[in-house]
Amino acid sequence: MSASRQRTLSGGGQIVLDYLKRMQAENPSFYYAVQGDNDHSAGNIFWADATSRMNYNYFGDAVTFDTTCRTNRYRVPLTAFTGLNHHGQPVLFGCALLFNESESSFVWLFQSWLNAMSGRAPVSITTDPDRFIQVAVSQVLPETRHRFSKWGIFRETQEKLAHIYQSHPTFEPEFQKCINETETIDEFESCWESLLERYYLMDNEWLQSMYNARQQWVPVYMRDTFFGEMHANKGNEGMSSFFDGYVNAATTIQMLIKQYEKAVASWHEKELKADYDTSNTTPVLKTPSPMEKQAANLYTRKIFIKFQAELVETLANPATKIDDSGTVTTYRVSKFGDDHKAHSVRFNAFEMKASCSCQMFEFSGIICRHILAVFRAKNVLTLPSQYILKRWTRNAKSGAVLDEQASELPSNSRESLTVRYNSLRQEAIKYVEEGAKSIHVYNVAMDALQEAVRKVAAAKNKGPGAAQGGTLANGGNQEMCAREENRTAPYQSVDEKEKKIRDLASELESTNQRCEVYRANLLAVLKDMEDQKLKLSVKVQNARLSLKE
Repeated sequence: MSASRQRTLSGGGQIVLDYLKRMQAENPSFYYAVQGDNDHSAGNIFWADATSRMNYNYFGDAVTFDTTCRTNRYRVPLTAFTGLNHHGQPVLFGCALLFNESESSFVWLFQSWLNAMSGRAPVSITTDPDRFIQVAVSQVLPETRHRFSKWGIFRETQEKLAHIYQSHPTFEPEFQKCINETETIDEFESCWESLLERYYLMDNEWLQSMYNARQQWVPVYMRDTFFGEMHANKGNEGMSSFFDGYVNAATTIQMLIKQYEKAVASWHEKELKADYDTSNTTPVLKTPSPMEKQAANLYTRKIFIKFQAELVETLANPATKIDDSGTVTTYRVSKFGDDHKAHSVRFNAFEMKASCSCQMFEFSGIICRHILAVFRAKNVLTLPSQYILKRWTRNAKSGAVLDEQASELPSNSRESLTVRYNSLRQEAIKYVEEGAKSIHVYNVAMDALQEAVRKVAAAKNKGPGAAQGGTLANGGNQEMCAREENRTAPYQSVDEKEKKIRDLASELESTNQRCEVYRANLLAVLKDMEDQKLKLSVKVQNARLSLKE
């Protein structure tokens, strides 16, 4: 592998850079950084908008570094940091254009991204099995659990062992079964050894290197870490991209920004729709369990359906006590007629804590059927709080995350313009989300916003004394070259402070406009529901008439 991989796009990076400068001027929380040439025309570019940075506070525990565009040799070398929101939908944490793919470039990119995320590293990160990326993760995120994409491993295995795939059609399904369906380390080790012996691959260098790295990609080794996926054995087959359907092999740099904005808007609409469905439809309960009712009120719809499936399965997975050491009782849980796949659950009744050998809760944040079976046997009627992961609940985005971060800063930093800006913006977005939930609440919220705009304008006109000093701490407005040190922004002049106040007023005005959009979307959904009700009513009426005839 060469020391670097260079891509050129005829200076198209300048188009993106101009866009980022404009966005950062409009919103101080918009972050971007540049590495490379002094004129930045061919340098690597990273950016994260304010929404991406805020979403990371809620859902940044498990991250995927998506290099689909790079892997598939698209014209645009777009990479993205993504995760999953409380509905299990892709959520964006930042993007980059990597024109120069060297080891130092990936280190710079991961450091820039971590800076944008306030230095808070994720619990886990999933990437392609690339040497440059591996170096960058180990240097910048040393405490983060690094997993290689299974899809990337399977793709490279197919390339490296093309002759085996062609001459032995049964190898691929057996190889994938060995990876995906083994449930213990011993079972995987035995299956792997027999697979290599059966196809005479004991001395194959590629498979040996993959075996040596097994703790970074084989599911059975990864279950003790949170990756936010529903199934340890079925995750990341294709590393579903945030930009699927928006960026492809034909996308040019000139088209990129438009397609980027379309993807962001589309996923935002899907999240609003999922929020609406969760809040305004009642799931069908399948058991009389108080725990199921509790979960239906706590979780988002998609997560509740997953939990419900686990709960229902407890009826076919009885728990049998096999050891009682006093404080901890051990149970054996297996499905009727499938005893050879039993799981072991250790339960501490005093602390109401349980751990299962399947480690589903540790991996996905959703409690497994085996622990639920023990709860059922012990008459535990509601979910203990430690088994309700907030990131999967309806209220995942509640709470002043940014305020908590600000409280940890020194007092002079806490008073900075950036912290005040972020706090105001956080409250404004929560206000919008609440205000759009019904027509009545929307009208009240709109009146309050208009009054707030008037008050801000009045405070601004009282003079510079209304806005006291502070330094701009947002690194987003700094263009950082690979060899340059970050510079602290100078103290702001009165004119700059006035401009920031005008920006805040503008933000409130734009919130009004977003309210209108949300209102229109909700009205459209309500109208669609009414139309469906009307159609059903007509069908029922026709059916009744047919019965009378």
